[in-house]
Amino acid sequence: MKKIWIIILMFSCTSLPALAQEVKIVFDVTSADTKIHQSTLRHVKMMSSSYPDSEFEVVVYSGALAMMLDDKSTVKSEIENVLKNDNVSFNVCAMTLKRYELDQTALIKGVGTVPDGILEIIDKQSKGWGYIKEAN
Repeated sequence: MKKIWIIILMFSCTSLPALAQEVKIVFDVTSADTKIHQSTLRHVKMMSSSYPDSEFEVVVYSGALAMMLDDKSTVKSEIENVLKNDNVSFNVCAMTLKRYELDQTALIKGVGTVPDGILEIIDKQSKGWGYIKEAN
């Protein structure tokens, strides 16, 4: 029994630093499916509250644009609440906005833009950020 407690204690001590580590994650959202939008927000909310010293960025492009539009988003209130966290950002691909003949004024307040969504994700990955593709 004593050996079991020693093993548990050793595991606990080595696991604590891992739980406290800083993470950086970029979320890739391209789907028009509102269930994907909801799950993205659920993931970002849980992770940003569990890891307050970490950074999270949601990059939206292509068919997911409506997720970030002030007048069309089904998750607008959730986005606004999550944006209150300093460690979370939401960005839309400027090329996607241009393709739909929209500008930043169409976006939910606090949502930013990046010149190219795909290149933003590649840049984050090259800097060591983790990657999560939100899909069905």
